Amino acid sequence: MKILYGVQATGNGHITRARAMLPALTRAGIEVDFVFSGRPSQDLFDMDRFGNYRCFSGFTFKTDQGKVQALQTLMNTQPLQFLRDVRALDVSHYDLVLTDFEPVSAWAAKRQKRLCVGLAHQYALKYKVPGTQRAPWLTLSLSAFAPATHYLGIHWQAFNAPILPPLISPLPCAPHEAEPSMILVYLPFEDTSQVVSWLQGCPEQYFRVYTQVDYPLYYKNVHLVPLSRTQFPLDLVASQGVICNSGFGLCSEALVAGKKILTKPLKGQIEQICNAKALVQMQKGTLLKRFDPNELLEWLKQPSATPMVFPPVSDAIAAWLASGCEVPVAGFVESVWDT
Repeated sequence: MKILYGVQATGNGHITRARAMLPALTRAGIEVDFVFSGRPSQDLFDMDRFGNYRCFSGFTFKTDQGKVQALQTLMNTQPLQFLRDVRALDVSHYDLVLTDFEPVSAWAAKRQKRLCVGLAHQYALKYKVPGTQRAPWLTLSLSAFAPATHYLGIHWQAFNAPILPPLISPLPCAPHEAEPSMILVYLPFEDTSQVVSWLQGCPEQYFRVYTQVDYPLYYKNVHLVPLSRTQFPLDLVASQGVICNSGFGLCSEALVAGKKILTKPLKGQIEQICNAKALVQMQKGTLLKRFDPNELLEWLKQPSATPMVFPPVSDAIAAWLASGCEVPVAGFVESVWDT
C-alpha cells in the first residue's frame, strides 16, 4: 500500500503526530510520501525522517501578542494559489490520502475521488467536547477546511464520541541529574520580552524558555534557548511543570509526563480555547488569562501532577489503514480504547 500523508505545519503538534505515525506505518508495510503546508519550508526543522517531502502554502493564522489577527489572516490568504496547488497535486497513484488537517491533500483527494482519512485533533471538535457548545459552526467549517471520507478525531478523553486517544512518541527517561526546579516555557504566540519580564517577577524560580533565538541567552533566572526537537523532550521530562499555549501536542506530552500545566490559549483560536477548557474540566491544567505574577506564584505552589496513561494507538491506526478502513470508525475507535 502507498499513501500520501498531508500534514498541517502551522503547529509543531501536527508534525509531532506524523513522527509518531511514521514508524507504525512502516511496520505495517505502508509506503508514505509527505506533504506539508501552512509554514514556509525554511522554518521547518528536524525534518530528515520525512524524506523527499513537498511543501505548499496552504493557510495559516497571523498572530500578534497572543491573539489571532483576523484581518491580517484574511489578507495573507492566497485562494488562487491554493486552487492551483489542489489541481497540481496528483493523488491518483495512492491507495489513500491521510490528512492531518492539511487542506491541499484533502481537497485534492476529494477532487479526484480518492479515499481520504482525516486524522487530527481538530476533527474531535466535530463532537460535543468541552468548549464546542458555543461554536455550532465548527462541524461544517472543519469539514470544509480539510474534508475526508472518514474522520478520526483525537482527544484526551472519548467524551462519548468516536474519538481516539492521543498519538505521542515515547518520551525519554528522566535524566539522573535533572535541573533543580526547572519550569519549561513554550509560548510561541506571545511577545518574548513580555514573557521574560513576567517570569522575572518570580526571581527564585528558574525558567527555561524555548523561542526563536539563534543561541542561548540569559536574563537572570530566565534562560532563552533555541528550538530543538531533540533537546525539548529531555527538558520536558526534567521539568517541574510546563507553561505553554493550549496546543494539543505539547499539552498531551505534558500530561503523559505527569507535569503540572499553566496554559494560555491563543485568543481567537477556537481549538486552543477548547483545549484549555478541557484541561480545566479534567483538573489537569490551570488557565492563565493574563501575565499576572500573582497567578504565576499561585501556580508554582501547586503540587506535581499524576501522569496520564493512554492506550497505544499508532499501530492500530496503521493496521486499520492497511485493511482499507474496513471496520467502521465507531467500532475501530472503541477497540482502541479497550486495549
